[in-house]
Amino acid sequence: MPIRYLIKQMILPPGILFLLLIAAWWLRRSWPRLSALCFVLGLGGLWAMSLPIVVERSARLLETEPALSREQWAQLATRADAIVILGAGRERGDPAWDQLDQPTGVAMERMRYAAQLARASGLPVLTTGGLHFGSPPSEAQLMADALQRDLGVDVRWKEERSRTTWENAQMSAEMLLPQGIKRVVVVTQAWHMQRSRWSFEQAGFEVVPAPMGFLGREHGRPYGGWLPESKSIWQSGQLLNEAVGLLGYRLFY
Repeated sequence: MPIRYLIKQMILPPGILFLLLIAAWWLRRSWPRLSALCFVLGLGGLWAMSLPIVVERSARLLETEPALSREQWAQLATRADAIVILGAGRERGDPAWDQLDQPTGVAMERMRYAAQLARASGLPVLTTGGLHFGSPPSEAQLMADALQRDLGVDVRWKEERSRTTWENAQMSAEMLLPQGIKRVVVVTQAWHMQRSRWSFEQAGFEVVPAPMGFLGREHGRPYGGWLPESKSIWQSGQLLNEAVGLLGYRLFY
């Protein structure tokens, strides 16, 4: 896993962009034109990734599933048999929580939305996510604990082995399909929903998408979103990773 993670970080932006800048410095004397090209690509790519307007417009290409309306929340019980919340990593040993691991902010956003859907529909909940750092607790367990403790929602099933979205779907299917549960509400970020829905449908489910955390909307940034922001670099990285993952899943699965 560490080698795979290293390769992934170097191939995808911003890692590849930093490598281009390093190459530009290394080649500045022996290959000045190639050095200039590497510099322009590296710096230009970092600048583009830092712009909120680029995040907003890029996200629209991935966020193809509409949000559920409030009226649809209560109707979910007639359209599905369970709610599935996809894991999104964990934060290790937070001192504010007595050194206990916690769900990430992205995971908490999913859980908060799923809790509202569960209350409105009465559907049972499954959390899915394995050992993010190779040691317990699992993402599924952390989410289940936080849902019960902080949001007052009990979790019926915990899928604790998966490491990817594809495995989220396959291993959730191993638990739910034998119980006759074939229709699921999938809760994840809107930009992650295309790949999630496809994965769960390939696993044999009928999927009701419940996207949240939309990035492809006008967010009121100063100067129309043309000023660089550090947050946008992280968001751009998430979108690029998702686009590559969506293509890779269809090719390899």
